[in-house]
Amino acid sequence: MRSPIRIVFEQRNETPKYLSTLVPLISVIAALVAGALFLLATGYSPIDTYSNMLSDGFTSSRGITDTLGLSTVLICTGISAAFAFQMNLYNIGGEGQLYLGMIGGAWAGLALGDRLPSFVMIPTVLLLGSLAGAVWILIPAYVRSRLGTSEIVTTLLLTYVAASLVDHFVYSPGSFFVTKNSAFPQGRLVPDSASLTAFGDTSLYPTFFLVALLALVLYWVVKRTEFGYRIQVIADSPRAAHYAGINANRTTLSVMLISGALSGLGGAALIVGPFGRLDPGITLLGYGYAGIVIAALARNNFSAIIVSGILFAGLRSGGDKLQISTDTPIHIGVMLQGAILLFALGGEAFRRYHIHAVRAERTAQ
Repeated sequence: MRSPIRIVFEQRNETPKYLSTLVPLISVIAALVAGALFLLATGYSPIDTYSNMLSDGFTSSRGITDTLGLSTVLICTGISAAFAFQMNLYNIGGEGQLYLGMIGGAWAGLALGDRLPSFVMIPTVLLLGSLAGAVWILIPAYVRSRLGTSEIVTTLLLTYVAASLVDHFVYSPGSFFVTKNSAFPQGRLVPDSASLTAFGDTSLYPTFFLVALLALVLYWVVKRTEFGYRIQVIADSPRAAHYAGINANRTTLSVMLISGALSGLGGAALIVGPFGRLDPGITLLGYGYAGIVIAALARNNFSAIIVSGILFAGLRSGGDKLQISTDTPIHIGVMLQGAILLFALGGEAFRRYHIHAVRAERTAQ
């Protein structure tokens, strides 16, 4: 009788460079194949569906500008997650920090918008939104750096608190953030001095270029600066960092605060851009959670996050328009995003390990 076969994972001493590009590419292709099979099984044409998504999300002038506009907030939450991941910290609460960025940005716009000129007001809204995101992650960052408490649990729990705060500020009678004497509670629009103008009749705002530049700056910080060097040493070997005299607690706190600020910046960008107000609908969009997927697909490479953020924005933008142009379910774009994450995580196993089958030796009876 033949011996049973078992799968062995043998860690690679060095990962081939081609796998770093091949794994994300294959992940996207595999997700598209899985989506096509799903569409066929439910009676829809994959060719028609994908061609419509391609046009609505990428190739038409309206589609690409909508995609670039949406990618602004997704790149923010993507670089937020990736910055924490650089040091093996898992900020799962970027969604909540995004909400606080909206709250902080909306407050700044409404409280100060009539007093300051636009060239001062726009940076102020973005800065205070970023600060609000950093403040929201302060407690998880402190207990992680001082007590070693899991940041996964604390950041995630605070997301639900942040969502409740958004609802409270919009639906509470007499709230500072809502329009007075409105038949239905809705956030007040910030003044024109706190709003950016889109490029023509599009959804693309100047904040896209700011965020893309910020992603490239973060790439330089991690790869070329002393601070980035400390992050890498702590991530590779906390013990070696200790012997090298690197303060791991201080670096942990700094990295998590910056991560929270980046998500908060995404929320503030929505205030000066397409939303213009504190909108409870933000809690249904999942931009913060999408950032985790975007970072995973880009393997925490900040320049690659720009590409993966645009890709995911195109999938979401094209998917949202499917139900208008066809009768295809609107959630096909979300399903593709989930499938990409699944295959990307599976692909990491091939990147990190040699996987081969061996026959188990039988012991003599």
